[in-house]
Amino acid sequence: MAKKPSWVIDKERGRRAAAAETVWLFGLHAVRDALMNPARVKLRLVLTKNAEDKLGDAIAAGGLAPEIADPRKFPAPLDPGSVHQGAALEVKPLDWGRLEDVALGDGAVAPRLVLLDQVTDPHNVGAILRSAEVFGARAVVAPARHAAPETGALAKTASGALERQPYLRVQNLGNAIEALKEMGYTVLGLDGEGEAEIGALAATLVDRPVALVLGAEGPGLRARTRELCDHLVRIPAAGGFGSLNVSNAAAVSLYAVRNL
Repeated sequence: MAKKPSWVIDKERGRRAAAAETVWLFGLHAVRDALMNPARVKLRLVLTKNAEDKLGDAIAAGGLAPEIADPRKFPAPLDPGSVHQGAALEVKPLDWGRLEDVALGDGAVAPRLVLLDQVTDPHNVGAILRSAEVFGARAVVAPARHAAPETGALAKTASGALERQPYLRVQNLGNAIEALKEMGYTVLGLDGEGEAEIGALAATLVDRPVALVLGAEGPGLRARTRELCDHLVRIPAAGGFGSLNVSNAAAVSLYAVRNL
């Protein structure tokens, strides 16, 4: 087999790199919210005729002419089994800026943040973004590696929250925790063996910035993350058995520390 010329290899690398920098959102709700978001860079919109009829106002707001597709031969490069409802939108990931700017932004009440320690399931992260929006968190923060990236599955689970709730990716979560503590945050790590119940401790932190840290299901918080937390807290359970998954634990914890 003949070897490919270097210019062909370079072109293919460039195409792959460009593809890696975009995200395909799918589903009527996720596509509608992204089209309505002026901060989104929108590249390609693929719709069935039925989806076009349902998204008329959002298409006009998004300013991107749709490609009308046959539902039996939907051309967007989605994973098999994706419930796209005849709507897919290629976008650039959102840029929410620096952690310092988000954490110290203006606000009438003491801010709340959610930090995720190697939570990789996009459905869990999408659900956490939704809860963060509902309970008024300022942002959800996760490491750039070993965390769920912005994907169509995450956006669909977030049910629109991805367009409004900052999802920041940082190079090192431990360094981010240390930076937040220097900004005056009290950092609470969720742990089944935590020394304090989250509700009782939260009552003493009403006027303080609070960051909640949740670990992956199973392993929980990593050792360094645990050491950096100001307190390890637990969600009280009615009995000695059973546990919440990370997205449910995030919702309960956000409710406990809410500062609306």
